Amino acid sequence: MKKLMILFMAVFVGSCATTSVENVQKATAHYKLGVSYLNENNVQPAFIEFRKAYELNPEDKEVLNAIGIIYLLKFEDFQKAIEFFQKAVSVAPDFSEAHNNLGFAYEKSRKFNEAIASYNKALSNLIYRSPEKAYYNLGRVYYRLGKYDEAINAYKEALKRMTDFYPSYYGLALCYNAKGRYGDASLAITKAIEIDPLYKGSKSKAMSDLSQRKLNARGEDEKDNADYLDILKY
Repeated sequence: MKKLMILFMAVFVGSCATTSVENVQKATAHYKLGVSYLNENNVQPAFIEFRKAYELNPEDKEVLNAIGIIYLLKFEDFQKAIEFFQKAVSVAPDFSEAHNNLGFAYEKSRKFNEAIASYNKALSNLIYRSPEKAYYNLGRVYYRLGKYDEAINAYKEALKRMTDFYPSYYGLALCYNAKGRYGDASLAITKAIEIDPLYKGSKSKAMSDLSQRKLNARGEDEKDNADYLDILKY
């Protein structure tokens, strides 16, 4: 339901001016191999290849971002993830994907103010290719903080950039539900299920799946799934 809105770039670009051409070429090979492993969900070999690329070319933004992603998503070492995303944006201040990922690492660390700042930094780049992801993430943080109007605005901004970006409809459903706007919540989740490729409009399939997710979830995720189920009864 809640898709993790981060972006992994599968293109190796940029290198430190002081890094030798030979090292850059070797680093490129390791990076591409790491991407291949990660696409097959072979995490440890991918991590090893990215680390080799990092040792050869420690100021390449894509390598730094890739290592941060593994620490964030696979190892759940949020502090290490923050460290590598910070290095990436230090090398490339306009690297919106890394700012977005840094925001998520802060969010997972419960550092919500820092997360908001990072998401906004990603969005400050007018040529950012995936602003809907950062807007969605921003909406989620505002929702967690109980700032429902700000969250609604962020989700709507995401939908302006990509009209079929269904995760934002799920977010809107939660916000409207929290504000007591139950009719709007019902409309939002109906729209989400309609365009979510997992459900293709089937409310019964969504309810079955959400019930199972609720059993396996904890904390905020458990409450979100419970709220979705309640909204579907309206």
